[in-house]
Amino acid sequence: MSVLGWMTAVGALLLLMALLSAYVERLPISTSLIYLLVGLGLGPLGFGLMRLEIESQRVWVETITEIAVIISLFVGGLRLRLPLRNRTWFVALRLAGPVMIFSIVGVAAAAHFLLGLPIAVALLLGAIVAPTDPVLAAEVAVHDAEDHDRVRYGLSGEAGLNDGAAFPFVIFGLEFMRAGGLDAWVGEWFLSRVVWAVPAGIAIGYLLGTGVGQLAIRIRARSSHAAAPNDFLALALIALSYVAAEYAHAWGFLAVFAAGVGLRHAEVRVVRASPHHEHADLSDPIGAQAENHPPAETLVSAQHSDEANQQPAMAAGVLIAEALSFGDTLERMLEVFLVVLVGIAVASVWSWSGALLAMLLFVLIRPIATWVSMAGSRTSRAQRYLLGWFGIRGIGSLYYLSYALNHGVPSSDGEQLVGLVVTVIACSIVIHGVTVTPALQWYERSLARRVVA
Repeated sequence: MSVLGWMTAVGALLLLMALLSAYVERLPISTSLIYLLVGLGLGPLGFGLMRLEIESQRVWVETITEIAVIISLFVGGLRLRLPLRNRTWFVALRLAGPVMIFSIVGVAAAAHFLLGLPIAVALLLGAIVAPTDPVLAAEVAVHDAEDHDRVRYGLSGEAGLNDGAAFPFVIFGLEFMRAGGLDAWVGEWFLSRVVWAVPAGIAIGYLLGTGVGQLAIRIRARSSHAAAPNDFLALALIALSYVAAEYAHAWGFLAVFAAGVGLRHAEVRVVRASPHHEHADLSDPIGAQAENHPPAETLVSAQHSDEANQQPAMAAGVLIAEALSFGDTLERMLEVFLVVLVGIAVASVWSWSGALLAMLLFVLIRPIATWVSMAGSRTSRAQRYLLGWFGIRGIGSLYYLSYALNHGVPSSDGEQLVGLVVTVIACSIVIHGVTVTPALQWYERSLARRVVA
């Protein structure tokens, strides 16, 4: 398919989605499912206009999926405004920690004992498909910084944390495959890839996010310049946090997510120190002012003047609003491109074994892991059902797959991994895409009943 053909197809799809978005939102399906169907139509199962072999194109697939995940992680972190001490964060930590590890073990066991995969390949497969996806989870993620729902907040935090926390286990699978078993390398892996790289990545990103964010807001307020390129600031923060983490041998994904959280918390610190005059209440403690103060971006009108930007809260609002808008646009564009590619690829690599593995992961492994890990938490039964069900797999797994293919997986094992992983992703897009609307409607009704009771 020529470049002009691609431009025609993409332009037509984007135009249709832009014009029909109001109608699409009423359908009981996700937008990702529509993009997948478009890919199926373009691929061998449809008009046969394009064919994609991920294994032979693994280099550029790794690059583009890495960019998509990085942008989505930053934007996702930017939406999370609750203080780190808030108990809602504990839901995300349990999902990104115990639930993910249980999922890795469960998938590896199923792949080894049911599908006959070697234990090293099974472990690698478990690490690839265990993390939930930050790109495709828009329907179940937090809507904005004022959305503190425990389910959406937990799933958003999980997607941000475990897309980086899964990396040590992908490396574990690759090292296991190279060494042919457990050996002295395990201790070095644990110290360097887990004990150091995980907390270091989070710390580097958070410190850069809060530091650069507060500095930028203060400069904006003092210069009262309403046309400052805040999208450049977002890109710079993404790049610097990722590169700094990589140079420190820490996990860049975690650093980017933490940078988004840090930038958001820089806004919180600014409104705590200098609340907007319409929301300042001197009778409240300073900490309460910050938590009760609306997100600064809600203060921004369509036309904001240079004089208004002299207020730190307003300057913070402009920065956050433009960073979110820029990130959301990039995220949606990359989602369209990559999910269409999955639809094109799945026709060539579909695996019934992968479909079986997907059902086990969605129906048994993830829900059981969630129920066990959430024991003693303040989550309701309805919340645990949703947290267990919406472990959406997507672009993050596609990145880890291409990364593994580029870092030592033999071609024989690589072909099998491609079929299994792409099938799991496609099943997740279809099953979760069809169930997201009725599941969330049921959840909203359960919340309403609790309020009435």
